[in-house]
Amino acid sequence: MEGDVPTSPRVALVSMPWPLVNRPSLQLATLKSYVEEKSTCRVDCFHPYLHLAKAIGIDTYARIARSGWAGEALFAPLLFPEMKSRAKQLFRQSLPKKDPAIADFEKLVDCLEQSTAEWLAATEMHSYSLLGLSVCFFQLLPSLYLASKIKEKHPKLPIIFGGSSCSGKVGISLFETFQQIDYLIDGEGEEALLHLCLHLAGVEKSLSKGILARHTSSRANIQLPRLSLNDLPYPNYASYFREMRELFADQVFIPVLPIEFSRGCWWNRCSFCNLNLQWPDYRFKNGDRMVAETTHLAKTHACLQFAFTDNALPPEEADRFFSALANSNMDFDFFAEIRGISDQQRLELYRQGGLRTVQVGIEALSLTLLIKMAKGTTVMDNIAAIKLSSSCGIRLEGNLITEFPGTTAQEIAETLINLDFVLPFAPLSAAPFFLGYGSPLYAKPKDYAIRAILPHDKNQKLFPVKILNGMTMLSNSYRGDRVRQRILWKPVREKLRAWQNFHQERKNKAMHPLHYRDGHTFLIISQEQIRGSTLLHRLKGFSREIYLFCLKPQIISAILAAFPTISTPSLEGFLGEMCSKRLMFREGARVLSLAIHCRRP
Repeated sequence: MEGDVPTSPRVALVSMPWPLVNRPSLQLATLKSYVEEKSTCRVDCFHPYLHLAKAIGIDTYARIARSGWAGEALFAPLLFPEMKSRAKQLFRQSLPKKDPAIADFEKLVDCLEQSTAEWLAATEMHSYSLLGLSVCFFQLLPSLYLASKIKEKHPKLPIIFGGSSCSGKVGISLFETFQQIDYLIDGEGEEALLHLCLHLAGVEKSLSKGILARHTSSRANIQLPRLSLNDLPYPNYASYFREMRELFADQVFIPVLPIEFSRGCWWNRCSFCNLNLQWPDYRFKNGDRMVAETTHLAKTHACLQFAFTDNALPPEEADRFFSALANSNMDFDFFAEIRGISDQQRLELYRQGGLRTVQVGIEALSLTLLIKMAKGTTVMDNIAAIKLSSSCGIRLEGNLITEFPGTTAQEIAETLINLDFVLPFAPLSAAPFFLGYGSPLYAKPKDYAIRAILPHDKNQKLFPVKILNGMTMLSNSYRGDRVRQRILWKPVREKLRAWQNFHQERKNKAMHPLHYRDGHTFLIISQEQIRGSTLLHRLKGFSREIYLFCLKPQIISAILAAFPTISTPSLEGFLGEMCSKRLMFREGARVLSLAIHCRRP
């Protein structure tokens, strides 16, 4: 197989469904630019998910892509015909109940099969020396299906899998189970792919560590160097934009460009998290490099909207980055995942630099539950991040992990109480717990009363038993207190739905549900309720001053020091009244005013 490879291999890199249509593959763009900079190899990138979106309609594609499991379910019958009925059931369960009806399951499966066949027929596979598939969230079954179809017509074309779904024992089990995979990269992709290309060209005699190979006698004994992210070339998105122009020539598309500031997570301790399996450590680009890369991509593609792919931005370099962009004349729009920030000045700086939406790892509104999750945050930290983001005009998205093993009735009660305090802010979503391979919790299940690790319920509807039982999967279920947790968490799920409905049904969305107007000697606070009329509160004198002093988290001793004429009993009485009305939040000795300032237009 390797003897016919030319000195300068031509490589095809493919990203299968289900990325969002308006986002190119950062993985493909980064690999292309790196391999072509370091060698004479030519790398062509393909995005078959765009062809599928054209076939089934952008709206239908987007709704399936956002559902996650529904997309995998559509490809299951193409690989495993015996799983059709169970996959169909999963498809229906994975779509929101309020969603308008999507096309018939069987018709969609047929459309996927036809779209893949048409894409293959139009692609000159015989001209490539290697085909690579980037396998990340909900791309496993689509990638396996494409690989199987390619092998039918081009059995000698080597196929390599890589990406976040190919790490550790998960990658090994994929490689051992599916014969259509000739090579698999476990870990970082740039150097490994480059090394494999050189190996196929006869330049490198041995494979590097981290590459699994099916048809070679070469030993994987070369240790690849550790990449410096600052030295990486800018991602090359040209292929994506060319495909977009060809497929959607009659539509104006302004995509959201993925961009990478760091790899790994600087915290990396959360007990449930398995997002950092492919990264050996936490590394990041410096702020100046990030400014240059962002500006280059913006001007090259005439785009201003970006989405960071990081698990957590590097705080100090992010400060430099957003500070520089705040002083530029470009109106950027960024999405980023961040650890909770309760420093209003930092959030305001980020907002000025273009940060519009953040995904914050809230996960819980119970202190002891946060400790079990090893989040390193408190309920006050979470609520402060929610409130201050809103105050700065940054949209916050977040989840509550429901049915976490070992959750107590007391933690549920605390969660229900604290949900009342965050009612005015954008609602969180319920994220049912799953046991992630490689997470600290997975490594020590007995610490969480987990008696056995089982295949995830949804994977059982995608894979035949004989295959699934021999695989290690990223998502798993468990035997323990699952039934009890479903019962315990029911009132939380109901309250989350009521919270979401409250914001959907509000009539005056131009005003924040909990806002204040400042009269200099008095405040008027407007507080919408989930039921009933809007409440108005007036604070005068020291009441106003203390409320304004606590617009960011303050400790009791600092309040007393700032207002020495106020006695401790008087302060405690005032804070108790404010908290009972859900106008302030208190955790231990820390308090926070919750209302948002309604400034004049």
